[in-house]
Amino acid sequence: MLLPALADPTDAEAVLFLDPASRSSGGSGDRKLTYLELAGCASAIASRLVGGRVAVWATPTIETCAAVVGALAAGVAVVPINPKVGERELEHILADSAPAQVLAAPGVALPGGLAALPRLDVDLSVRAEGLPAEPDEEAPAFIVYTSGTTGPPKGVVMPRRAIASNLDALAAAWQWTQADVVTHGLPIFHVHGLVVGVLGPLRRGGAVHHMGKFSSAAAAAELSGPATMMFGVPTMYHRLAADVEADPELAKAIAQARLLVSGSAALPATCHARISKATGQQIVERYGMTETLMNCSVRAWGERRPGTVGTPVDGVSLRLVDDAGDVVEVSDDATIGEIEVRGPNLFLEYLNRPDATAEAMHDGWFRTGDMATRASDGYIRIVGRRATDIIKSGGFKIGAGEIENALLEHPGVAEVAVAGRPDDDLGERIVAWVVAADPAPAAEELIDHVARLLTPHKRPRVVHFVDSLPRNELGKVTKRALP
Repeated sequence: MLLPALADPTDAEAVLFLDPASRSSGGSGDRKLTYLELAGCASAIASRLVGGRVAVWATPTIETCAAVVGALAAGVAVVPINPKVGERELEHILADSAPAQVLAAPGVALPGGLAALPRLDVDLSVRAEGLPAEPDEEAPAFIVYTSGTTGPPKGVVMPRRAIASNLDALAAAWQWTQADVVTHGLPIFHVHGLVVGVLGPLRRGGAVHHMGKFSSAAAAAELSGPATMMFGVPTMYHRLAADVEADPELAKAIAQARLLVSGSAALPATCHARISKATGQQIVERYGMTETLMNCSVRAWGERRPGTVGTPVDGVSLRLVDDAGDVVEVSDDATIGEIEVRGPNLFLEYLNRPDATAEAMHDGWFRTGDMATRASDGYIRIVGRRATDIIKSGGFKIGAGEIENALLEHPGVAEVAVAGRPDDDLGERIVAWVVAADPAPAAEELIDHVARLLTPHKRPRVVHFVDSLPRNELGKVTKRALP
């Protein structure tokens, strides 16, 4: 069963959404559901669903959680919709997935074509008894749309089997039990916040406390109280690093966490060091993507080596291949190859895209498009995306992430992105976009800094100073949007 705690529900807390405004004024407008209440809500929702797919207007609310659990109970595939979705993207998602209905919190206005669908309001006061029979493990659970880089977003069809097996693998890696309370402020229309951050605690029989929106103060309050684990992305940990350095009491609260987990993008070594120095906490990094869920993680008991994502989790096979598709046999933490994975964590297909599905596979292995090195102990180091983060300059293959980490070691750099740009002589020249700290360094100083830390051929040839970097909802820099 995907969520076994719903089969024999108790009064134990399942989901809680914080109300920061109420808390700041001394009140408690937090909203929560016990397992007994969640099972009743899910039963009522499941009884009203028809068709094979349902759209969920995935605001960061307790209604979204109930809607998703109810649809999963009914065996109806969930199409989570980002509430900040653009008109053209929404039009494509609805035409491609053809949901029969839409679930939303009462009173919420829905845009465009979504408003034209038969609507079911998620009323938490309406309960029913008896969940439907558990669907087959190969049945689609979600259709999650990836960000389109070369065309419209693709719908990743994710089976129940992938979710159950992967969450159990993460439980083994993180020693995650029913006793844990997970807190986070991640969006819940994507796999990080929704599958790992909501369904993960529910599969364990523990609780999830959603902050609504991340803040260091909310995280500290949770981790000094009921919460034992926190999930976040690098932008959140950057903010946390600055805040714990400035406030010893905040640092003391964060220090009480059992586990801090970072994902969705690489966490710079400087951020690791700042948080560790202030709190004593060493952050666990993991690596995954929509099509595969989580592939690798540093173990709860393992070495937390900055810049690495540990080893493959249970059930996941991982290999590196070169440009010709041949397996990279060396493990020297230097030779770069593309990550390919296989295992029960894999998606079923790209919806309505058999061509894209076939192209993504290589002899039964999924081509991730992520480039990495492997150390002698099996630790994987992600160096970037094949399309945007591998720079071929002067005959060398260079990972943008290595240069970004070197630049972040300079005190004059607050944020940075590195990419290649066409060059008649070098093939590609290395370009850096820098958000400067105070005082701002000169471009030549940063170029020399990289040449000294790495090698001269890895130095940026051009440095642009910018006010901010373009980022998506999960905090990843969207390099295609760099000027």
